[in-house]
Amino acid sequence: MTREEPVTDQTPAPWLPADFVHPTRVEVAFGHHLRPIHPDDTDLDMVAVTGSRERLWRIYGAAWGWPPAGMTHEQDRADLARHAAEMETHESFNYALFDTDETALLGCVYIDPPEEPGHDAEVSWWVVDECVGTALEQALDELVPQWIAQEWPLERPRYALRDGR
Repeated sequence: MTREEPVTDQTPAPWLPADFVHPTRVEVAFGHHLRPIHPDDTDLDMVAVTGSRERLWRIYGAAWGWPPAGMTHEQDRADLARHAAEMETHESFNYALFDTDETALLGCVYIDPPEEPGHDAEVSWWVVDECVGTALEQALDELVPQWIAQEWPLERPRYALRDGR
């Protein structure tokens, strides 16, 4: 005879209010903007990620196993499709940083459910290697916490995985 475990609802509690509508475009300095990433962004994302892979691995590798060495176009497209689907269900969010005409993807901002007690979200972002130390990176560093405070229903976000910051 085996003991049966009680049936429980395994659905996690929502981390955002049900009526929250996530932003679809955020203006950034110098004509740049953030918008939800999409699988159609794969070509631009591949250039950004592979061009900055070593630094991105130092930031995200231990926590996320990303970006993998030898990432293929198909793997990246599947990853972006997963991000887009998770945004629709408000499981997590990935915003890409684009130039004015969306001819270059220059970084990403991630907003995820909390991993540590005492926080209500994990927020991280990066820019491509060529933008590290520039006025654009500084503008993004200033914008993200302000944007989260003003536009998101979060009270205790944790700004994680920021180049060891």
